[in-house]
Amino acid sequence: MRLIPLALIVASAAFAAAPDLTGSWKLNLTKSDFGQFPPPSSMSAKVTHADPKLTVALKMASENGDLDLSSNYTTDGKECVNQGFGGSDTKTVASWQGETLHMQTKGAFGDVAYTMTDKWTLSADGKILTIQRNFSSSMGEVDQKLILEKQ
Repeated sequence: MRLIPLALIVASAAFAAAPDLTGSWKLNLTKSDFGQFPPPSSMSAKVTHADPKLTVALKMASENGDLDLSSNYTTDGKECVNQGFGGSDTKTVASWQGETLHMQTKGAFGDVAYTMTDKWTLSADGKILTIQRNFSSSMGEVDQKLILEKQ
């Protein structure tokens, strides 16, 4: 009989509400780590999240120019197609693992295919969004840590 309460606790944890990532976010350049990639001069993201729908409007400025990109995802493990950084299509699968959003994106820069794996976590107070990123291609791997602050 003691197994029933334990099963209910486990089941309720599995269906716990996902953190709400909605907000305007600004990159903290001094707390972020871009690995071997040069950091942007600025980056902001407007996130609209009503699980399972997630929209990210990204603005970034760098020495290579400005980027203004909007992407739509679902967090239910279904593949989503969006325009990537180089103008080519990317394919992303996103799903929750506990309170961490896992996103795996596959795309290409010209002839170089890449895989970008993100883990998004929200601080307990909802003011810091951390993105742990691994970027992998035939040219090597880079790990990054992006710290975004709610505006």
